[in-house]
Amino acid sequence: MQTNYYFLRQLSKRLEEELVGLVFAECFSQEKDELVLGFCTDGKQWRKKRDFYIKAVLHPDFACLNFPDDFRRAGRNSVDLFKEINGLRVERVQQFLNERAFALYFENNFTLLFKMYGNRSNIVLFEGDEVLDLFHNKLVVDNNLSLQTLDRPIDQSFEAFVESNGQLNALFPTFGKEIVKLIQGKIKALEQPTLEQQWAIVQEILKELEASQFYIKTIDYQPVLSMIQEGGEWVKTLTDPIVASNELYYSFARINVFDKEKGQCIRHLQKQISRTQTYIDKSYTQLSSLEEDVKHEEIANIIMANLHAIPERTEVIELYDFYRDKPIKVRLKPDLTPQKNAENYYRKAKNEKIEIQKLMENIEAKEELMQELQGHISKVEAIESLRELRKYIKNNVSEQTDKQVLTVQDLFKYVNYQGWEILIGKNSRNNDLLTQRYARKEDLWLHARDVSGSHVVIRRQAGKKFPVNVIEKAAGIAAYYSKRKNDTLCPVIVTPKKYVRKTKDLLEGQVIVDKEEVVLIEPSL
Repeated sequence: MQTNYYFLRQLSKRLEEELVGLVFAECFSQEKDELVLGFCTDGKQWRKKRDFYIKAVLHPDFACLNFPDDFRRAGRNSVDLFKEINGLRVERVQQFLNERAFALYFENNFTLLFKMYGNRSNIVLFEGDEVLDLFHNKLVVDNNLSLQTLDRPIDQSFEAFVESNGQLNALFPTFGKEIVKLIQGKIKALEQPTLEQQWAIVQEILKELEASQFYIKTIDYQPVLSMIQEGGEWVKTLTDPIVASNELYYSFARINVFDKEKGQCIRHLQKQISRTQTYIDKSYTQLSSLEEDVKHEEIANIIMANLHAIPERTEVIELYDFYRDKPIKVRLKPDLTPQKNAENYYRKAKNEKIEIQKLMENIEAKEELMQELQGHISKVEAIESLRELRKYIKNNVSEQTDKQVLTVQDLFKYVNYQGWEILIGKNSRNNDLLTQRYARKEDLWLHARDVSGSHVVIRRQAGKKFPVNVIEKAAGIAAYYSKRKNDTLCPVIVTPKKYVRKTKDLLEGQVIVDKEEVVLIEPSL
């Protein structure tokens, strides 16, 4: 929570008390992801000791600000940065509204922005509203930052809460996972909570966030800074945000190798459990939908019982549903006879049963995996030596978790249609992963023509040709997950994957197709 908006807001107020009037004396880096800034009273820039230090630790897995009383600069491997503001006085400190960022404003229209975005944290130097320099140059998107647009005014009134139907992320995007999880837990504990009750819980948490109480806790062998009293193993309570930030940094630095590796292993396993549970929940929802909907076999039987009542070339007809004793609308292919339409539904019924069976098998396998992961956590928590921990991770945890990451059902949207596997990319980067790494050259590749959309791949089966109805199904999916989703008909490229290539100059998700066929299809899932 050291990068949470509500903590940074209190920290920036304290920094204003310390920094306004001081001059920027030096800024250097002697570690890849760490930056030290020194400030002193005007005229004392020649001194080695500064009046105030900020050490920004911006590692990908841990971002924190530390304020040491003294700092000895190394004689070697030390690089000066942000020289343009050397000797300039700090005029004010600004915390941006609803944003995890604050800025130090200097004389001569220079500004130093502290962007505390977790693994995308950075320090950016501005002259006016123009970016001059970045600490982390790899975050090239930060060259487009504008100080004028960082403030995010949001209506956080009860009326706006009601209008959004209690959506926390819409009104309070800066709460963060810990706070949202706590609020949702309190809401779920109530029976049929009203919006007024939900709002009261939000206000209670906001009141706690406004108080100058900072808690150093231990969660999964990892020190954390929190502004919420609940949760974790309490270590210390502090009232000064600078002292709290220092305490977190020193607590993190004091963790021994054993506790770090143990904590990392447990967090990794918990992430796997969370993903597995999400998969199980989605599968149960899909299974419930399949079981509650009218079965294809029932529709086929209804058609056969009403053959005499179905005119030729009918697309939609209302028939008597003798299963439920009420009328039902049935979609038909107008170019087929009623008997052929019934045969189509019987064939779909067979696939429907296969899909239900596969879902049940997948759920069973994932539930077994869930128990296995929970067992690993229990065993890891009981281990008391680093050697034993590493041996257990090597033999049990790493192999199992790596296998999970490579499962196509986890990586991509997945459809099993008539026994054929169809994989669908989730976004531009995921499209590249599917097409460049997971699709084989003889797989069939589909994409809506001339518009952005998901890459779709039909897995080849040895010795079998791709059935027309499977291609049509995949083409409908490609059309549905594209910008042509709402068109009546959509042109879709169909080609073997071997004719799809990517050059270095192309953006994520973009490819070149050397040979293609195009089918017109109605977007559908």
